[in-house]
Amino acid sequence: MKKDPVNKITPMMRQYLDMKAQYPDHLLLFRMGDFYEMFFEDAARGSQLLEIALTSRAHKNAAEKIPLCGIPHHALTGYLSKLVKAGVKVAICDQIEDPRDAKGLVQRAVTRVVTPGLVIEADEMLDEKSNNFLMGVWFDDAAHGFCLCDLSTGEFRIGVAETIEALIDEMVRAEPSELLLPEAPDTDKRAAALKLVAPNAFLTRQPVAAFDLDAALGALGEQFPDFQAEPERFAPALRAAGATLQYLHATQKRDLAHIKDVGVEHAADYLALDETAKRNLELTANLRDGGRRGSLLDALDQTTTAMGARLLKRWICYPLCDPAAIGARQEAVAELVTRVADRERLVESMAAIQDLERLAGKIGLASCNARDLIALRNSLDRLPELHAALATFAAPLLARLAGELDLLADVRDLLARAIDDEPPFALREGGLIKAGFHAEVDDLRHVARHGRGIIAEIEARERQRTNITNLKVGYNSVFGYYIEITKSNYGLVPADYIRKQTLANAERFITPELKDLEEKILTAQEKLNDLEYDLFADVRLRTAGQVRRIQTTARVIAQLDVLASFARLAEARGYCRPVVDDSLVVDIKDGRHPVVEVAFTQERFVPNDALLDGDANRLLLVTGPNMAGKSTYIRQVALIAIMAQMGSFAPAASCRIGAIDRIFTRVGAADNLARGQSTFMVEMTETADILRHATPRSLIVLDEVGRGTSTFDGLSIAWAVAEHIQDRKRLGARTLFATHYHELTDLARTLPGIVNYNIAVKEWNDQILFLRKIVPGAASRSYGIQVARLAGLPDSVIDRAKQVLLNLEAAEFDEVGQVRLAENRRTARKVKTGQLELFAAPHSAVEEEIAALDLDGLTPIEALRTLARLQEKTRK
Repeated sequence: MKKDPVNKITPMMRQYLDMKAQYPDHLLLFRMGDFYEMFFEDAARGSQLLEIALTSRAHKNAAEKIPLCGIPHHALTGYLSKLVKAGVKVAICDQIEDPRDAKGLVQRAVTRVVTPGLVIEADEMLDEKSNNFLMGVWFDDAAHGFCLCDLSTGEFRIGVAETIEALIDEMVRAEPSELLLPEAPDTDKRAAALKLVAPNAFLTRQPVAAFDLDAALGALGEQFPDFQAEPERFAPALRAAGATLQYLHATQKRDLAHIKDVGVEHAADYLALDETAKRNLELTANLRDGGRRGSLLDALDQTTTAMGARLLKRWICYPLCDPAAIGARQEAVAELVTRVADRERLVESMAAIQDLERLAGKIGLASCNARDLIALRNSLDRLPELHAALATFAAPLLARLAGELDLLADVRDLLARAIDDEPPFALREGGLIKAGFHAEVDDLRHVARHGRGIIAEIEARERQRTNITNLKVGYNSVFGYYIEITKSNYGLVPADYIRKQTLANAERFITPELKDLEEKILTAQEKLNDLEYDLFADVRLRTAGQVRRIQTTARVIAQLDVLASFARLAEARGYCRPVVDDSLVVDIKDGRHPVVEVAFTQERFVPNDALLDGDANRLLLVTGPNMAGKSTYIRQVALIAIMAQMGSFAPAASCRIGAIDRIFTRVGAADNLARGQSTFMVEMTETADILRHATPRSLIVLDEVGRGTSTFDGLSIAWAVAEHIQDRKRLGARTLFATHYHELTDLARTLPGIVNYNIAVKEWNDQILFLRKIVPGAASRSYGIQVARLAGLPDSVIDRAKQVLLNLEAAEFDEVGQVRLAENRRTARKVKTGQLELFAAPHSAVEEEIAALDLDGLTPIEALRTLARLQEKTRK
């Protein structure tokens, strides 16, 4: 920034430059009257990002004009949204004293810093159905700590990840908008690993000193007096939490009254879902464009509140592992399914309740307006009927929620008495306080609204008292209000009138009553506005004192909303109540894909069974043509398991799930240029991760392992992977393995625990019909050419493909279309692994002579002579 010499800078510009020096890497919005102004480089940058005019202004004694641009203060949120989305750190500098009271330059200070993780403008800048997490991270040699904070709701939780991979899994599930990392060179590689997975997350670095453990314990003790820390076990997480709190206090410049509780994450409580599984199963976003449509979240979301929608997303990303906890949710859902009328009463009550979590956040941060308090009041009005309906349910979880539902009657009563039913958006222009709440407000409001009428009443009364019919009350800026009497009526002037001014034909007087009223009328509106704001601020502060109670009620409503959503889905779609236990059994009867079933209505969805266990059905090998439904089938088993462990009912006729500790997927592949990985490398990396981390309690979903390389290499890898997984001594995990390598079906003959299944197909007139049914046994063909015909390849291409296929099969394939690998595993090493020839070789002279022989006419002696001659030719 180019600065003029100190003696040439105006006091206001010096104030700006001093503020900018404290926030050099921020775009500073400097409040001047009704505008936020930007100067110098900030002006050039801001005008470009916000698409507003860049201008300049000559300043007193300045050698050059100063570039500037500005935005109206009342339109701040819209412009702020653009800046934050552009990745800009914004410092908001406000006037911290009333200009009317200022003696000289108005005092200003930065009142708030805004980055992607510090946004609280729920309606304009945040997705109501998703949390907006700031994630603090501390890297340690033994384990890594993390802290997740949603400033807009007050949610604050910590956890420890044993490995960098586990930390990445937590980050992927939380989807933070900002990462807070230590500023240390030895963390760069790990920070880069996080950024690769979350490239859109805003990165903020803090000094290592901000992560000091003793300072963290002090900050946590001050913010959460009831929190009992375990420094030995959670030291990395406590460091991350301490730095996060320090960052929040430094940027928000206010009390964090709504951050009241610390949640402690225990990884063993939840079914682990890594980045790959979350993406491949399309849990919260589809693979097509990354949008919500077509995801499991979209298919299951029938919540009616924003709190419920956010909690549903969390439950999808964090399914439970404890059968007892899962059963408690299921029992609540079961009762909500059967009691339709009572459930709908609950839903109707909740539908009128606004986002209590984010309202509590705005109240706690003192950033709410009067309309927010009215939204809170209107929401609290629905709690009695919600509680009355909820209290009739018997399921233990529902009964517990009924007991935790705080009706907040005192808060509702305060807001009902204090805040006007239709307050303005602005806080300094009056109209906030309801009539009858405060006597002085009522008096000032009467004077401000009816000043002319009061003057008219005085004028009429004085005419009657003095018998001066032409007496009038007037006003000017010099004398204020006065009583004017013509000189002809001078003898009727009362003794209490005080002469103020003599005119040519009249005299002007004042009275003590008129002077008192003048003061009230002239200052009433200003005093009223100030008093109403002070009263509003007091009501807001008193409400902020009850934030924890509001948050408790919000959490109850969120849980109830999700459970009711599960019940509505179960009733509408014919879902069953799963049995979740400690076995290793996955037994699904007539299972359906929860997303495909509702998204595609062109044909009836065909349900299928699935049986997996740790014994005879450890690995299901699924073969069949493309488009037949292999991928849908193996994914639906994983999704049904996730739904069951969420506590939801599941799309099946019956369902038993032995609690799964982790779901792994190897589905599809594409180059990951950002990580410098080819398609095959991505595939192998994901497969290696599965083999390293899976346990017998895991569920593995594999789709086309080995297809990213040459045929025989890929087949060999797929074969070895299947062997490794089925081997109990090595892994023995429950696995669904879809493949086009029909040779793998031979594994079922020799290895226990592997079972062949295929997708049934009906052939007719060189056409195929997909029956979508999973049946025992291996597929005999891949039907690739028939699928190509369905895809619309030209007939000439199809015909040529058939010719090539015949040549390939004649040269290298047996009668059922399988590669002639070997008669058994002992001779497999002798098979050539080179590339297959696309065309048969031309016939040699020896072959032509053999073909021309008349074997029936040859004597044994002639046959031997002919054979010797041909042998000799082959040696030449």
